[in-house]
Amino acid sequence: MKMRKIILAIWSTVATLLFVTSAQPTAYGLEFPTTTRLILPDAPVASARLVAAPTTASAVAASLTSALDSRRAVFSSEIAMVSAMSLNVESARTPLGAKKFTKAMMAAEYGWGDNQYLCLNRLWTKESNWNYQARNPRSGAHGIPQALPATKMEKIGTDWRTNPVTQIKWGLLYVSERYDTPCSAWNKFRRSNFY
Repeated sequence: MKMRKIILAIWSTVATLLFVTSAQPTAYGLEFPTTTRLILPDAPVASARLVAAPTTASAVAASLTSALDSRRAVFSSEIAMVSAMSLNVESARTPLGAKKFTKAMMAAEYGWGDNQYLCLNRLWTKESNWNYQARNPRSGAHGIPQALPATKMEKIGTDWRTNPVTQIKWGLLYVSERYDTPCSAWNKFRRSNFY
């Protein structure tokens, strides 16, 4: 009887783990559809005409492209944008990648230069050592900028637990809104050991 309970407990655990892994979204926060549909416009039967079949690969591609409307062309550019963003997310999972992304975003979005980056680098090195999984067990602060409470980052995206880009965007916005510049935030941190 005891062996039966142990086997039942093991299989219950296996079933629970299988359910959890299939019910949870992916760790990277990107969900792609399992099927892709391509709908071409219907050609009226009355205007059907015979056309010579294209013989080269580029001719085939050109004929297919001309059959698509502009909405599908925009969709392909959105896919390219998602691909570029996922590269940013993956590279930002390392401290070096996070620093490169942050420096580029600081210049592009806020107009902050190298001196401001040095202050932010010191600040976030002290806070999390640029680890997007960093969590303060006493306060509950989370991520590269150590948001407290961590749910504040939902202002940027709900994937803040797994996406360092979301954390960086929120951290830069927080520094900008609260302190105007990273050097002001760094000065506050040096005085009080928090910002």
